[in-house]
Amino acid sequence: MVEELVAAGVAVASAGLVYALAGARVVKQYERGVVLRLGRLRSDVRGPGFTMIVPFVDRIRKVNMQIVTMPVPAQEGITRDNVTVRVDAVVYFKVVDAADAVIQVEDYRFAVSQMAQTSLRSIIGKSDLDDLLSNREKLNQGLELMIDSPAMGWGVQIDRVEIKDVSLPETMKRSMARQAEADRERRARVINADAELQASKKLAEAAGVMSEQPAALQLRLLQTVVAVAAEKNSTLVLPFPVELLRFLEKAQQSVGAQQPAVTQQPVEAGRSAGLQGAPQSAGAQQSVEALRPSVPAPASSSAPSPAEVQESGRPAREQLPSPEVRLSEEPEGSKTGQD
Repeated sequence: MVEELVAAGVAVASAGLVYALAGARVVKQYERGVVLRLGRLRSDVRGPGFTMIVPFVDRIRKVNMQIVTMPVPAQEGITRDNVTVRVDAVVYFKVVDAADAVIQVEDYRFAVSQMAQTSLRSIIGKSDLDDLLSNREKLNQGLELMIDSPAMGWGVQIDRVEIKDVSLPETMKRSMARQAEADRERRARVINADAELQASKKLAEAAGVMSEQPAALQLRLLQTVVAVAAEKNSTLVLPFPVELLRFLEKAQQSVGAQQPAVTQQPVEAGRSAGLQGAPQSAGAQQSVEALRPSVPAPASSSAPSPAEVQESGRPAREQLPSPEVRLSEEPEGSKTGQD
C-alpha cells in the first residue's frame, strides 16, 4: 500500500514537472512576448528573460524588435516627363509596439513590403527624371512619409527609405550621354575663348612695353633661343625679327626713289641746252662745260643704236647724244642761213 502511494506521488510529481516545463519560455533580449490566453490578448507584454505561461491555455508570440532591412523589388513606371524607368529601393523599419504588430495586422512584414512597392510607384509617377537622378534625398523623405503614415497603426516605425538604383532604357542613356558631351564641349569652347581673350590682352600690353624699349624684343629673342636649346635638339630654330625686315624694306624703297632723280638731272639739263640753239651759244657752251663732268660723251658723234644700248646694259636715256654735238651742228645751219 505504501509502495503504491509512493509510486502515485512520484507519478504526480513527474506530471507536474512536465507541465511546468511545458509552460516555461525564454524571451531574448531583442524580442518581446505577446501572450494570448484562450485567444484573448493579455495586457502585459512579456519582456526578455525567463517567463511562464499556462500550457495548453496560453499562447505566446515572440516579436523581433530589431531594425529590419527589407529590399523593395524593382518597380517599373513612367515619370511625369514620360520616361520609362525601373527603380528599386530598400526600407529600414522596426516594431515599436509588439501587441499592435500582432493584433492589428496579419503579417506586418508583408504589409510593409506591399506598401513600399505601392508608394515607390506613386513617387515615380509624380517625379521627373532629373529628380530621380539628382534629387534623391527629397524623394526618399517623401517616400518615407508615404509608408510611415499607415505603418504607425501597425505598431511599425519606418526608420529610413533609400532609392538604390534607377535603370534607364539604352536609347535614353545614349541621348543623355550626347547631351552631356555637347555641354562639356560648349564649356570647353567658352573656356578656350576666354583664355584667348586674356592672352591677347596680355600680349597687347607686352607689345606696348616692347615698343617703348626696343631692347626688350632682343632679350625676348634670346630667351626663346635658350628655351629651344634646352630641349637638347640638334636643330636650332633662330627667329628673325619682323621689325628688321620692315626696316630693310623701307630702306630699299627710299634708295630706289632717289636713284632715278640723280640719273635724269644731267639728261634734262642737256636737252634744255640743245633746244635753246644759236642765240644762246655762249650760255649753252658754259652749261655744256658745266655738265661735261656729270654726263659722259659718247664714242662717236652719231646716236647709239638700240643694240648697243642693250649690249652695254645701261638705260636708253643715259645713252642719249651729248649736248655738245647738237650745239656744234646747229651753228653751221645758222651760218648757212645767213650766207
